[in-house]
Amino acid sequence: MRLWVTGYRSYELGVFSANEPKLKIIKAALRAEIIAHFEQHLAWVISGGQLGTEQWGLEVATELKKDYPELQTAMMLSFADFGKNWNETNQTALEVLRSQVDFSAAVSDKPYHSPKQLRNYQEFMLTHTDGALVLYDETAPGKTHYTVEAIQRYQAQHDYELSLLDFDDLQDMANNYQEDQENGFQAE
Repeated sequence: MRLWVTGYRSYELGVFSANEPKLKIIKAALRAEIIAHFEQHLAWVISGGQLGTEQWGLEVATELKKDYPELQTAMMLSFADFGKNWNETNQTALEVLRSQVDFSAAVSDKPYHSPKQLRNYQEFMLTHTDGALVLYDETAPGKTHYTVEAIQRYQAQHDYELSLLDFDDLQDMANNYQEDQENGFQAE
């Protein structure tokens, strides 16, 4: 199985630093979902390079390769100069992560010039994956809403799995994390 991991951008969740406690919870939830999918024959985690869920998902999958060496990772970018307008720190993080995945390419070999490139990227991701894990909650649609809608339209005509991680799931993970801390367990 090839799984598309996507969802909210970091700013949509108010995560502006790698040290924020909520990022530990988000990554723990992504980790649990990726492991669950791996146990159902997941072979590839495929994501984009957006700051937020996409990069976190690839970071988690890359870390999981220590325990699941057969797991493969790919970063697919929507256009050739993706991230070029980001600050230096974010550009460096993108390039470091890109160097750690098993495969990376841009769907369009041209620099950004049209919203059609983004639609083509979405279509590419749908047709080159078997399902999606999306960090998304209907109470806070954001940009991810358009991705979820596209997946649901695609599902109407194709066998395609959609797994949503919502705010309730994150709250459950946070509660479990806090309980583990109170009981003296060390989180990863």
